[in-house]
Amino acid sequence: MTRRAVVRGVGHYLPERLVPNHEFEDSLDTTDEWIRSRTGIERRHFVTDGQGTSDLAVRAARAALQSAELSAQDVDAIVLATSTADLTFPSAATMVQAQLGMTRGFAFDVQAVCAGFIYALANANALIVSGQANRVMVIGAESFSRIMDWTDRSTCVLFGDGAGAILIEGREGEGNSDDRGILSMDLNSDGRFRDILYVDGGVATGSIGHLRMQGKEVFRHAVEKLVSTARTAVSRIGLNEGDIDWIVPHQANLRIIKATSQRLGHSLDDVIVTVQDHGNTSAASIPLALSVGVNDGRIRKGDLVVTEAIGGGLAWGAVVLRW
Repeated sequence: MTRRAVVRGVGHYLPERLVPNHEFEDSLDTTDEWIRSRTGIERRHFVTDGQGTSDLAVRAARAALQSAELSAQDVDAIVLATSTADLTFPSAATMVQAQLGMTRGFAFDVQAVCAGFIYALANANALIVSGQANRVMVIGAESFSRIMDWTDRSTCVLFGDGAGAILIEGREGEGNSDDRGILSMDLNSDGRFRDILYVDGGVATGSIGHLRMQGKEVFRHAVEKLVSTARTAVSRIGLNEGDIDWIVPHQANLRIIKATSQRLGHSLDDVIVTVQDHGNTSAASIPLALSVGVNDGRIRKGDLVVTEAIGGGLAWGAVVLRW
C-alpha cells in the first residue's frame, strides 16, 4: 500500500471589484482589442481598500471546507502560496489560521511567485506522505494589483487578484497510476534568470516596489519549460501525454496556454482556461481554475489532471494527480 494525498474539497474567491479591459483605455495607450488579442484577458478582479490577501485566502479556504464537509478543526496544516502577503511577517497562513478559528496544527507560507501553488502542493504532499499531517489546506492567494506600475501597459493589464484552495487528505492507494491523489511532481528553478521577472522593491530598498517583466523572454522560457516539466512529471508514473484528461495550467497568457497544450498533444478542449475572466492571478491561478473546473462539472472523480506553472526566479514545475 502507498500513502497518497487525495483531494477532498475545493473552493475559490474573487474580490467584488470587477475590472474590464476598457477601464484601462482612459489612462493607458491601450484598447480592449489590444489586450484580448495579445493575452486572451477580458476582465479581472481587484481587491478593495482594506482587503488583504489573507482575507481572500480565508474566503477560498472556507469554500473548500464546505466542499469537503469539514470544519477548520479537522485540518492539520495550512500551506499558503503567495508573493503578496499582507505583511513581511507574520505569514499570511497564520492569519488565515486565526480567521478560520483553527487552534491546532501549523501554518506557513511558500513563495515561488506564479509557481507557488505547485511548490505549496508539493510541500503539502510531503507532509501527508511522511505522516506529519493527515489533512492539509493548500491555498494560492494574491493581490498583485498592489504591486503594479499603472503607467506600464505591458504588465498592469495582465494581473488580477483572487484566491483558490484545495483540501487534501491522506488515503491508502495501491502504488500505481490508477490511485487517486497526487501521483508525481517535478520542481525546478534557475536563479540566472531572475532579471526577466521580478519586483524592484523589498527590505533591501525600503519600498514595496513594482513588478517588472521582459515579456518576450518570459514567453520563450515559459513554453519550453512548461512542456518539459509536464512531460517529466507524467513519465515518472509510467504514463504519457495521451493519458491526460485535463491540463490545468497557470493562467498567465492564452498564447502560452495554447502553445503548451498543443505541444503536449491536446486541444483547448482538454484545458481548463480561466485567464479571460481572472487575468494572471499568480499563485492563485491554478487552484482557482481547479475549483472552476470541478464546480462546472468538467473535472470528475478518476480524471488524470496535470497542473503546471512558471514564475519569477525562475521557478517552475508540474504536479500530476488523479481526481
